[in-house]
Amino acid sequence: MRHGLANKKLNRTSEHRKALLKNMLNSLVKYEQIRTTLPKAKFLKPQADKLITLGKKDTLHNTKILVSQLQDINSANKVKKTLSKRYEKRSGGYTRIIKAGFRYGDNAPMAIIEFVDRDIEAKKVDKKKKETAKEENKKEEKKASTA
Repeated sequence: MRHGLANKKLNRTSEHRKALLKNMLNSLVKYEQIRTTLPKAKFLKPQADKLITLGKKDTLHNTKILVSQLQDINSANKVKKTLSKRYEKRSGGYTRIIKAGFRYGDNAPMAIIEFVDRDIEAKKVDKKKKETAKEENKKEEKKASTA
């Protein structure tokens, strides 16, 4: 019987599950929307909501808890400064799960987990850096070919 067992095991060891959760939380905070399997999204949702609730109470102790859970100071700062201000009037329900069909190959149910009232520009955080890097590489290649 599974009485009192809180979360899904996701067919992983405890350390792998912990690392998976941390990485997915960081990605969700950074991009505000991620695509994953449905069981992982359901596993992530309560943890993400708890992070926002922690960020709302601006104390040193809560900041330390955020940094220890996320292992990333930039993500912790975004939770405290941006996301907690966005959701200060909302009491819970900061994320939503949208079912997104089935994955090709293994037919796993896919889902998109995102913050409610998310910033659409957050998805493009890394794309600008890559485009400028490609342009710099092209300029270097032209210089090398002309020299």
